[in-house]
Amino acid sequence: MKSYIAIAVFVCLGLLSAILVGFHSRFGSEPLPYDDEQAELGRDLVIKFSYVVAENTPKGQAAADFAKRVREKTNDRVKVELFPNGMLFNEDNEVEALQHGSIQMIAPSFSNISSLSPPWLLMDLPFAFPSDDAVSEAFQGDIGKRLMDLLERSNIVGLAFWENGFRQLTSSKGPIKTPEDLRNLRFRIQPSRVIDAQYRTLGAETLALPFNQVYRSLENGTVDGEENSISNIYSKKLYQVQDYLTLSNHSYLGYGVLMNKTFWDQLPPELQRAISEAMAETTIWANRNARIINQKQWREMQADSNLQVYALSKDDQSHWRQLLQPVYDEFSPVIGRELMSDLERLQLKYAGK
Repeated sequence: MKSYIAIAVFVCLGLLSAILVGFHSRFGSEPLPYDDEQAELGRDLVIKFSYVVAENTPKGQAAADFAKRVREKTNDRVKVELFPNGMLFNEDNEVEALQHGSIQMIAPSFSNISSLSPPWLLMDLPFAFPSDDAVSEAFQGDIGKRLMDLLERSNIVGLAFWENGFRQLTSSKGPIKTPEDLRNLRFRIQPSRVIDAQYRTLGAETLALPFNQVYRSLENGTVDGEENSISNIYSKKLYQVQDYLTLSNHSYLGYGVLMNKTFWDQLPPELQRAISEAMAETTIWANRNARIINQKQWREMQADSNLQVYALSKDDQSHWRQLLQPVYDEFSPVIGRELMSDLERLQLKYAGK
């Protein structure tokens, strides 16, 4: 009998000791280890925003500005996590990742969106926009609204258009002053049927490559040249592996800022309003900033390179545009009559300005 009592006492003492040790470790003076992931549980919402360019580009700076404004307007209820330089997804898979909810936000170029919605090919048409002001009106007017509305059927909400700048031509094989200078060159392009047709019409060969592969492909001679905005040529140091640059303004490089529609629809109305306000404010700032960045980086690139530069005149551009009319003829039925009519009115309004 005494042995049973002794065992019972031993078990009770063990249980009491365990409880006291556990109580002390939970509420004692020594702090618990800090867990970064658990710290994030205090936030109501995390939006993962993926993009393929660097932080010092117009898009990268706009993304950072947007993240800051969202945090302020939601009193830290929403955090926008930024993933630049294709850390999560690249041009080939970011749109699909957004549709499936693997990411909540992206800001792809118009070329990448056109693979999902062919009318977006309008934005890649050569010499479509005579000036920055024409671009801004396209974004804010009927063209922009029609294009964004088309995305909802693909589980995507269009939040804004962000500017980068006009595309320019670079080459390692010789100056590009006339359309004939492109003949037999191999050009890196974005995956756009319109862009491919543009170079095919002028006798060049194209190769669609992700942005992060462009520098090496130029360096090792896989391609002879490429087209890009000044800020992208500067931020990726493409000017270091090219000898010639033509200021052509032949097409526009901009971005559609997009969000997964299922995710958006599940947000409380007050958070939708706050995010929309933040995006509207960022877009005004970002589009002004994009022009400043391109001008600043153009000056820095000129000072830091031996590029031979040629600028197309208005007459030059008109000649190029006439030779590329077959591209308009080929893709007008794909883009649609209403959008093409909107573009024609815009071109007439800004012609000669």
